[in-house]
Amino acid sequence: MKIYCLPDELKSELRKLHGELYRGDGQDTARQIIKNLKNPTKIITVGDIVTFNLLNAGIVPDVSFVDDRTKRIPAADHIMHGTKHPRFRTIVVENPPGILTEGLLSEVSKAMDSDNPVRIFVKGEEDLAALPAIAMAPLSSVVIYGLPDEGAVVVKVTRDKKKEIQSLIDKMKCMEEE
Repeated sequence: MKIYCLPDELKSELRKLHGELYRGDGQDTARQIIKNLKNPTKIITVGDIVTFNLLNAGIVPDVSFVDDRTKRIPAADHIMHGTKHPRFRTIVVENPPGILTEGLLSEVSKAMDSDNPVRIFVKGEEDLAALPAIAMAPLSSVVIYGLPDEGAVVVKVTRDKKKEIQSLIDKMKCMEEE
């Protein structure tokens, strides 16, 4: 089983914006993002607030990652309930902070192939899920992740972006067990 850990030397690399920052936090920001989307192959959200805001603005993401937490504290009840949608098939996966588990990577891969919206509920932390989401998403998809106290970052999935993110993931390999 492969496990990927976030080494300290990669933390600053991951803090860099890998897409376009939309400032603000709420439906106005979500509407601005939606207005600028050019018919993406898939819309993928990472984070409870981003997922909540897109759903409230009328967009059901193809894949969403939530953990019922925001800024490492429990999200408000209306946010937790607001990230659920009747069209979602919910998958639960364990993924500790600072780690990408094989279980999470496997569910990301399956979700990208799904024709129905998938909500991946992460027990632990979903922050790093943006990386495999970008690496595995079909070309011309968008991955939208929250940047606490700033807004949301929209990453357009291109061949170059997929390669760049996959090379970051490759630098994170920390354990391989039989």
